[in-house]
Amino acid sequence: MSFLSRYVNKQLSAYQNELIQTHYEEVENMYRQVRGWRHDYRNHIQVMKSYAAAGDLEALKGYLNELDEDLSTVDTVIRTGNRMTDAILNSKISLARARKIPVIAEAHVPVALKTAEIDLCIIIGNLFDNAIEASMALPEEKRMIRVYMDMKGTRLYMSFTNMTASGKLKKTGGIFRTTKGSEHGFGLVRIDSIVERYHGYLSRNSEEGAFTTEILLPQE
Repeated sequence: MSFLSRYVNKQLSAYQNELIQTHYEEVENMYRQVRGWRHDYRNHIQVMKSYAAAGDLEALKGYLNELDEDLSTVDTVIRTGNRMTDAILNSKISLARARKIPVIAEAHVPVALKTAEIDLCIIIGNLFDNAIEASMALPEEKRMIRVYMDMKGTRLYMSFTNMTASGKLKKTGGIFRTTKGSEHGFGLVRIDSIVERYHGYLSRNSEEGAFTTEILLPQE
């Protein structure tokens, strides 16, 4: 193995480990918030009972509205039964919404997949991170990320679409240009190499105002 190949592999490995650690930290933060809300559940009930006993309906409604807003920040929105898919998607959706990016997500994923969890983590994490970064360049009213996952026969289908700040992105040597640094490049390389290893299909398409990545991974 050449020095360049060893260097690239080392960089890819370091990037992969950092990416996975980031995702798990995001998921742990989300679950920590859920545990905290559950811990305070009894206190919330006592406060609402006191408002009800005093006949203070306005205070009760106000408190309920605050609880509803608080809970919506930690509620999981994707429940497929596949733990890794749910964990990554929900953590990224929570992150996107915290940054004022609306997310339309639909996922139908089997509980068990042939695709390794680490590979699924890398693909979904990179696609979502890229979509979030692109969305941040837009005014809030124009931001949107659309995610769709489902089985097409024996293949897992993934589609990620985000709005872009300008027209169609330009390609250099068959690859879409990016203003991000080397880490972004390594992320794309990792996605491409994983799809190739599974003998899957990958398509990146830039239309006016939108960028879409589609992936098919065999599950036989």
